[in-house]
Amino acid sequence: MIGYQELRDSEVAVLLGGTSSERDVSLQSGATVADALESLGYRVRRIDPADQGWVEQLGGVGFAFNALHGPGGEDGTMQGALAALGIPGSGSGVLGSALAMDKVRSKLLWLGAGVATGGFVTLTSDSNWQQVIERLGKVFVKPACEGSSIGMASADTAEALEQAYIEASRYDRSVLAEQFIDGPEYTVAILGDKALPSIRMETANEFYDYEAKYLSDDTLYHCPSGLTQDEETEVAALALRAFESVGCAVWGRVDTMRDADGKFYVLEVNTIPGMTSHSLVPMAAQAAGMDVPALVESIMTLSWEACQRG
Repeated sequence: MIGYQELRDSEVAVLLGGTSSERDVSLQSGATVADALESLGYRVRRIDPADQGWVEQLGGVGFAFNALHGPGGEDGTMQGALAALGIPGSGSGVLGSALAMDKVRSKLLWLGAGVATGGFVTLTSDSNWQQVIERLGKVFVKPACEGSSIGMASADTAEALEQAYIEASRYDRSVLAEQFIDGPEYTVAILGDKALPSIRMETANEFYDYEAKYLSDDTLYHCPSGLTQDEETEVAALALRAFESVGCAVWGRVDTMRDADGKFYVLEVNTIPGMTSHSLVPMAAQAAGMDVPALVESIMTLSWEACQRG
């Protein structure tokens, strides 16, 4: 493997776009990453895997910064492709990426590891909708392997649950219904082995959905989040446990909810969080005294070191 100084002098590929339903967000994230690297003097090659010949475009690059969101980019597929090509890449490896992307399997792992997460069931077309509602009450229905709240809806009746399942199954064959937790949502960015300051999201929408995440200018982000130091330590420890227990590494974001009794529950882990103007990891990094170029270079450096260690 080449040394870090040679990496600094080589060309860096930024993978952006792709073919998932999160393509538009990925294009924005990739542009942010590429612009940040260029501002630091790196030579950057922007590559969209939706284009023919994208593999050939990787020839000669020293590192690939993966800004692809969703299936094909965030689920272990691209991580495996880069490993097969011998190109060091950013973020989690194949296993951590695949597990974190699959909400059902990650929740099963958390249950086994004693990481607090809400009750859930996996839905099929044969599910007893009324029985699910009686067991869990109000639920959020999600495609198991999508991000950005795509295909997600709430349901508190059997009829609404069935309709939510039909909508979610358009995006993924695996769909889950997750117990509704009534309380504020906090997200914790992870960088290396540390948690950055938590952020509390506030939206007029029923939940922090795609529109609230990427389109609305009315969504409020609180950082500091209003937690006491002890509570901040508690949610940071929970986020790190959730992140590490599914084999994730380098950077990511852990979404949590807090119930009326003050207990935190993990919702999901994002291994390639957004890097758009509305995104939360850059916001948390700024609260920790780090601008976007420094954040991007830190992710790349930590990833390079992880690849060196094998």
